[in-house]
Amino acid sequence: QLQASGGGLVQVGGSLRLSCAASEISLEYYSIAWFRQAPGKEREEVSCISRGGVATYYAPSVGRFTISKDITKKTVDLQMHRLRPEVTAVYFCARRSIRYYTCSPNANDYDRWGQGTQVTVSS
Repeated sequence: QLQASGGGLVQVGGSLRLSCAASEISLEYYSIAWFRQAPGKEREEVSCISRGGVATYYAPSVGRFTISKDITKKTVDLQMHRLRPEVTAVYFCARRSIRYYTCSPNANDYDRWGQGTQVTVSS
């Protein structure tokens, strides 16, 4: 139901736009988050946009990432600027249960996950 795309190899300081395409669900009813997981590290939340369109940015993304939602296109995009090598990871989008209107910093609160897209920033 969720498919992430847009990852790739980029140089330090570059930009990427990730997209999470939702099928079979309407984004009006779900909060969608972006997480990332680097090798040997725990999965961490990067950003989330709630059912009502409120964006939340967690420590890894503040000031450099922008999350947006297009209900008609059924996509949630993560625009990333001024990329650094430490953001290299597999990025996942995830859906929170329809029961909740807000985002959550806890990965366990998300019930559907996309397959991930690799982001690599080279120095």
